[in-house]
Amino acid sequence: MTVTTGKRADAGGTIPPRPDHQHHLATGPWPFVTLRRYRHRGRLIVWRARQHRKGLEHHTRGLDPAHAPFWQTRRYNWITGAVFAVGAFLFMAGCFLTLLQELGIALSAFQVNIVFFLGSIPFTTAGYLQHFQSANAAPLDRKPPAHPERHIRLIGWQPQSPGWLSTIAQFVGTVAFNFNTFDALPAPTGWVLQDLVIWLPGMIGSVLFLVSAYLAYIEAGHAYLSWRPKDLDWQITAINLVGCIAFMIASTMAWFPSGPEAGWIPLVSNLNLWFGAFCFFVGALLLMRESRQAAHG
Repeated sequence: MTVTTGKRADAGGTIPPRPDHQHHLATGPWPFVTLRRYRHRGRLIVWRARQHRKGLEHHTRGLDPAHAPFWQTRRYNWITGAVFAVGAFLFMAGCFLTLLQELGIALSAFQVNIVFFLGSIPFTTAGYLQHFQSANAAPLDRKPPAHPERHIRLIGWQPQSPGWLSTIAQFVGTVAFNFNTFDALPAPTGWVLQDLVIWLPGMIGSVLFLVSAYLAYIEAGHAYLSWRPKDLDWQITAINLVGCIAFMIASTMAWFPSGPEAGWIPLVSNLNLWFGAFCFFVGALLLMRESRQAAHG
């Protein structure tokens, strides 16, 4: 179901359009509004939720980039993408080392697992950078002021925003992966304890990643299901969604059984983990490319 209305729609009802905003259209996957079109003083303005929170729309809306807060600058968006790329690359490296270990290369479990743990730290860092940006985005029910308020929110509360929901889910998911990878240094003995302290946090992180990726996908596509391959923001969210599906498969198959398991299961799990990390790496590079659209700084 998609919300389309001539008034400014929000999760709690409708708000009449501003007197200087003629022909206002608000749409998005219910109950969210992710796209607005209106005329402001005779000029057509297109407002997109994702671009709004990331500061990618200042030049299109006639806003002065010089007054943009630091979390909506080109540098901030680029750094966020770069940190994500480092985390994804380390996960890809960990998967490669796991494969070498299975081929008989003399690598200890600690050497392999430390790479995954080190990779989880940039994921968490970039995840929080992205959520901090969402937490401090101007509310969705009004045009941001020319001079944004400087009140800093560390977590914020904007449940009407799919971007805020997506980034908080992602951040909590990255923390779960911190536990998942740290608890494997070294892995405890006994399959019950291993499933409890290693598999379970990884599974929780994968579920939260999948929820986060889908929320980001509908925010960029303005619908529950969309196909916008020419749009950079859609490319980023779509490839991250594919990566999260691969992570979900890998986590599900990483269950520690009480007895022997088929030899192909760890291999398929590792390959899905590598592919998911590869998708995140490509998505991070596209984030860095997207940062060029942000306000200067």
